[in-house]
Amino acid sequence: MNNNHLFSSYDKLPSTWDEMYCENSKFRAQYEGFVEYLKKTSPEKLTKKEDLSKQLFMSQGVTFTVYNDNEGIEKIFPFDIVPRIITAQEWDKIEKGIKQRLKALNLFIKDIYNEQFIIKDGIIPADLIYSCPNFLREMKGVKVPYDVYVHISGVDLIRNNDGEFYVLEDNLRTPSGVSYMLENREISKRLFPGILPKSQVRSVSNYPNMLYKKLKELSDKANPNIVLLTPGIYNSAYYEHTTLARLMGIELVEGSDLVVKNHFVYMKTTNGLKQVDIIYRRVDDDFLDPLEFNATSVLGVAGIMAAYRKGNVNIVNAPGTGIADDKAIYIYVPDMVKYYLTEEPILKNIETYQLGRPDELEYVTKNIRDMVIKKTDGSGGYGMLMGHEATDAEIIDYLDNVKKKPENFIAQPILRLSTAPCYINGQLSPRCIDLRPFALAGKDGIDICPGGLTRVALKKGSLVVNSSQGGGSKDTWVLQ
Repeated sequence: MNNNHLFSSYDKLPSTWDEMYCENSKFRAQYEGFVEYLKKTSPEKLTKKEDLSKQLFMSQGVTFTVYNDNEGIEKIFPFDIVPRIITAQEWDKIEKGIKQRLKALNLFIKDIYNEQFIIKDGIIPADLIYSCPNFLREMKGVKVPYDVYVHISGVDLIRNNDGEFYVLEDNLRTPSGVSYMLENREISKRLFPGILPKSQVRSVSNYPNMLYKKLKELSDKANPNIVLLTPGIYNSAYYEHTTLARLMGIELVEGSDLVVKNHFVYMKTTNGLKQVDIIYRRVDDDFLDPLEFNATSVLGVAGIMAAYRKGNVNIVNAPGTGIADDKAIYIYVPDMVKYYLTEEPILKNIETYQLGRPDELEYVTKNIRDMVIKKTDGSGGYGMLMGHEATDAEIIDYLDNVKKKPENFIAQPILRLSTAPCYINGQLSPRCIDLRPFALAGKDGIDICPGGLTRVALKKGSLVVNSSQGGGSKDTWVLQ
């Protein structure tokens, strides 16, 4: 049985890097094994596998919530059955680049909340730091165990049409998506049981153990009490919170389950109060402690910051890490790498314009059709303007908004994201993708899970991969 028509209808996008095809329409070496499999498999069988994947996602309850029209709608996370395949050599560069970047970002956070050498040496302007909504004055001078501020991060990478990987953004506050990486792999094992071992794909299922180990290292106790603090069932990533707590064998708690007494944090149990040593929190800074931040918050714990400052509990990631993943600060990350590590950045940034600078605002306004504009503190693909898709009225409207507070916006050229083959309506079709590898930092350095979440813009021609904006995901295979 030969299934070549799957490939004959593959419509490669012009001047775009395709993950499966080389320029001369030959298959890239890492895809050859999977291509052989596809050629031998009937469309009916592939469609059956696609249906099975949907059933598995449904039965596992793998959903996410889209917030629109003021109501949350739970949706199944769209999954594409064709894996994204990365060579060992490519992964090696990604891994080195992310480790270097995170080292510099961690040193930056420590510096900003302590001596502020980077400001004194004129590398970053002070007003940029102090005007940043994610800068927490409450963290100034706080001693953080092992000087690790960012324990868990997800760095978003794209591959441009030059074949190089670029950093799109650094997610350092409460990065999400790792449960989808784990679930995607479990589903691949069910769909392609013979191919994974044969292709020598590196495992990602060790992630919860790696995370547990890194968290445990933060305490001097032999068996510290670790909990995962969730905002609750209405949060879009609640499925992930329950999954990670279950896989690590730790308690999943909400703010109302915790109480602070004499600057120690306790969990309420049927046997009375039990001291908590480490909190992996998925609650944003603003809601963490109603005594210090948002006074109306019911998601956090009153007095938790005072307990943290006294060193009686550890919070992961450290409060205030958002200063380093703000989009206005992103522009300076290559400078941080040079400043703190005296090295050249391994992974480049995407060219970025700071709209608070009048000349850059003027340039972006003139070239708006080739630009994407984002809020510096935005996330999830919300509040962006894609210049090539917007109407004249939308552009005028958006720019009016920008001009009120231009320093709160950045712009980037619209990129050619690389494409990967997706199985859509019985055909293989290229769709734009990005990659979010997950890194874990502890007292013994940084470990990166070999793979990550490959997000896919499932709408034809779209560049927006966020699940909240109609994107999906696929399994990421890193070869040995």
